[in-house]
Amino acid sequence: MALTKPRIIELLLITTVPVMFLAAQGVPDLWLVVTTTIGGYLSAGGANALNMYIDRDIDALMDRTSQRPLVTGMVSPRECLAFGFALAVISTVWFGLLVNWLSAALSLGALLFYVVVYTMLLKRRTSQNIVWGGIAGCMPVLIGWSAVTNSMSWAAVILFAVIFFWTPPHYWPLSMKVKEDYARVGVPMLPVIASNQVVARQIVIYSWVMVAVSLLLTPLGYTGWFYTAVALATGGFWLWEAHGLQNRAKAGVTGAKLKEMRLFHWSITYVSLLFVAVAVDPFLR
Repeated sequence: MALTKPRIIELLLITTVPVMFLAAQGVPDLWLVVTTTIGGYLSAGGANALNMYIDRDIDALMDRTSQRPLVTGMVSPRECLAFGFALAVISTVWFGLLVNWLSAALSLGALLFYVVVYTMLLKRRTSQNIVWGGIAGCMPVLIGWSAVTNSMSWAAVILFAVIFFWTPPHYWPLSMKVKEDYARVGVPMLPVIASNQVVARQIVIYSWVMVAVSLLLTPLGYTGWFYTAVALATGGFWLWEAHGLQNRAKAGVTGAKLKEMRLFHWSITYVSLLFVAVAVDPFLR
């Protein structure tokens, strides 16, 4: 269970299931929801296990990851690799046979992108790692839509973009908190190579774009007043927190007084509330 990183998968499922309600414009087939959720967990779990296999050298040196199964010796690298590959194969076949092959292709694409593009190519080479690597975390939105419709839609693309622009300002505050960990192992997360002021400015830029993109669903006719109200309220509070972090960074505040984790914790609440609104909105239109 630890190899699958269940806390990360929670966020992925939060974006998958509500999109199925929007795609169905009501309650989707509940068996389809169950099979999509299980398939999504297996696929993301396989990707996370393979990520642990590749990163086992730096995980051993970082405080945040020092208790992972490969570091403690609870699981051998060979066992982890076999487990990850097994979940990758099982999840792809599961999606193909029980959901549809478009969802299976998207699921496999997300897994390969996370493992190969993010973990193997980007993570240790560029400060833009989380920006482009975050595409893998956007894929559950497309998978949820395709599971219901066996097709794509601009609504799914817009929500994909929301998660794309949400990921950096979600993760960079955490990276600011643990940047010594990343610096120790040579992973060039943006807070490692740039000042707090630069990072905070990037967070504000991405935050504004994210909120703007989230509001596109309504004028295009995919959502109504309820989603719009939630998007404005939660997005407004996000921008308040983002600008607060930027102001503290500009003032030279460091340590606990920077309060960067306030935005990190709010980012999880934000995406949860926004996607609950995605699911509820069809019933109020």
